Amino acid sequence: MKQAVLLLAHGAPERLEDIDQYLANIRGDRPLPPHVMDVIRERYALIGGGSPLLARTREQAEALQSELGSEASVYFGMRNWSPYIVDTMRRMQADGIERIVALCLAPQYSKMSVGFYFRRAQEAKRQLSYDAGIVWAKSFHAHPLLIEAFAERIAGLAARRPVLFTAHSLPEQILENADPYDTETRATAAAVATRLKLSRWGFAYQSQGMTGGKWLGPTVESRLDVYASEGVRELVIAPIGFVSDHVEILYDVDVMFRQYGRERGIEIHRSDSLNSSPRFIAALADVARRRLEGA
Repeated sequence: MKQAVLLLAHGAPERLEDIDQYLANIRGDRPLPPHVMDVIRERYALIGGGSPLLARTREQAEALQSELGSEASVYFGMRNWSPYIVDTMRRMQADGIERIVALCLAPQYSKMSVGFYFRRAQEAKRQLSYDAGIVWAKSFHAHPLLIEAFAERIAGLAARRPVLFTAHSLPEQILENADPYDTETRATAAAVATRLKLSRWGFAYQSQGMTGGKWLGPTVESRLDVYASEGVRELVIAPIGFVSDHVEILYDVDVMFRQYGRERGIEIHRSDSLNSSPRFIAALADVARRRLEGA
């Protein structure tokens, strides 16, 4: 039986001229107000005109392929940009892949986020009349190698500085359905803090939506206000809900939060994203192997 690993990622525009189509892919028939569109364009302009997410995801897929070797082929598909999930699965179908391990490049599970990627994969399977079996690797938020990978990125910055772990916020309504996301994000942060023996650390949510409603908190800004009131002058922000460089890292942290902190007398340091960290790739390989073997 021909098996393969399908990495699933959000997708992001690589050029400013792609942003309108990218947002249309996300929003469908719910257009954003013009002023919000302008803000998003400005953010991408400030990080160089596009996102490096596609390049980083391709590097992760290539690194995972090297790790797995002949055990399984590795493919990747994007939810909101090319290569779209359906196009990647069309390639897999043509290549004769009979069993797929679907692994979302997000360590913590939520039905609203990771679950949506899985639904897109199922929709693509039906659209293509593709009869391959799909095995879902839902969460790896506490995998020891993932914790080690984050710890490696943070260790050199954490001496004598508080660490604020962050993850992408989701609408607060997910808590009504016993969604594990909030528990898992905080568990990842706590495990990394324990591994590094941090004496002072906190957790906050970043990148709340622009369209209103209640989102998971506390916000990074509210935590920065507290740190400023306590006289903190240097702080490490460590995003543990993300595994690649993209706009929520390169703009939200490197531009917006650094400016917010600077205005309050705090110098912010940010731990490097995992990207193709060998230890992170080893974590993905272990997760994939366990599912390939039926565990």
